[in-house]
Amino acid sequence: MTSPVSKADIRLDGKVAIVTGGSRGIGAGIAAMLLAQGAEVAICGRSEPETLPGGGGRKARFWSCDVRDAEAVSTFVDAVGEAFGRIDILVNNAGGAPASDAATASPRFHEKIMALNLMAPIHMSQAVHRWMVKNDEGGSIVNIASVSATRPSPWTAVYGAAKSGLLGLTRSLAAEWGPVIRVNAIVVGLVDSGGDALPYGGVEARDAIAASLPAKRLGLPDDIAAASLYLASPMAAYVSGAVLDVTGGGERPLFLDLVERHSKG
Repeated sequence: MTSPVSKADIRLDGKVAIVTGGSRGIGAGIAAMLLAQGAEVAICGRSEPETLPGGGGRKARFWSCDVRDAEAVSTFVDAVGEAFGRIDILVNNAGGAPASDAATASPRFHEKIMALNLMAPIHMSQAVHRWMVKNDEGGSIVNIASVSATRPSPWTAVYGAAKSGLLGLTRSLAAEWGPVIRVNAIVVGLVDSGGDALPYGGVEARDAIAASLPAKRLGLPDDIAAASLYLASPMAAYVSGAVLDVTGGGERPLFLDLVERHSKG
């Protein structure tokens, strides 16, 4: 059997992608890379950013949408489909959570975290399904998860639970919607997403964390964008239901520090 994959298949000419949370940080990096490889890209948010991601001489198009609202999501997705005539790629990137004490945080707070990090990808995936099944080549959904889904996540416990649910959703939708729609997830490690604020508590903490990783650096938005591009492209034609770790090799296990400390003592 001849493989359908060729070196040119990383190109996305003629494809239409939606990237949630695509106005800044990792989402903007993903949107820019998809644009650079030929796709048309729609991003959404509650307010329009001052600048839009660009690549390949083109800019992303913005729609106002609260991804936690299923009705708003349906309207947004149909608007994108009608504007471009098709939808081929969805990157469920919008997410996040402030630190909180799980014992005292309000039920409403926890509901909002679940709505953004798990229910929003469900709403978006349902809405794009009706467009992707019309395509001869089907479609690809990439869910942006987190290391918080794969190890304890103190102070962001519900966020970790939501991202764990997103991995389960990925595998289940891949099984249910294949072979027409491929569904995969990326487990994102510690990333410096840019902006004015230093990540993880300041320069010293950031550098110490970076030095502890096998890659000896924090991740960058382009690292996640490259993984998203691969999963969205025909290069990953036989990849579905997969969870791809983009973590720079993973965090150093705490027990190694304890062993080292006590062996010196």
